[in-house]
Amino acid sequence: MTVALDTSAWLARFLEGPAHAVVLDAMRADPDWCASALVLSESLMLLERLGDDPDRTDDLRRALRDDWERVHVVPVDQQCLDRAAELGRTQPLRTVDAIHLAAADRLPRPVTFATFDPAQIPVALALGFDVPTPAP
Repeated sequence: MTVALDTSAWLARFLEGPAHAVVLDAMRADPDWCASALVLSESLMLLERLGDDPDRTDDLRRALRDDWERVHVVPVDQQCLDRAAELGRTQPLRTVDAIHLAAADRLPRPVTFATFDPAQIPVALALGFDVPTPAP
């Protein structure tokens, strides 16, 4: 099995909240972590909007980059973009969400797709991915 992470899951790895334990459990269950090449850039952009403590932001930025070395990066190439366009034509997805799902769709099954984006969850399930969720 492989764990594919979208940006919400990648950030949840480093930030406290209900999603934190869920993504850590998924990542502990399987050491093969994958993500689209877009995840790091998107995470670094969002990180700047999460707080006003520059020292904490610097620490988080370093942690994101250091751990990124452990992630198998799925390229956002023409094949990925073509699949994203196909998903976007048939599913109610934003372009960035379609890219994350298209990247994960390239991976051999079974795949656990870690996301906390409500728009991605039903599409991920329809693609046959396992999607971890927080306990109620």
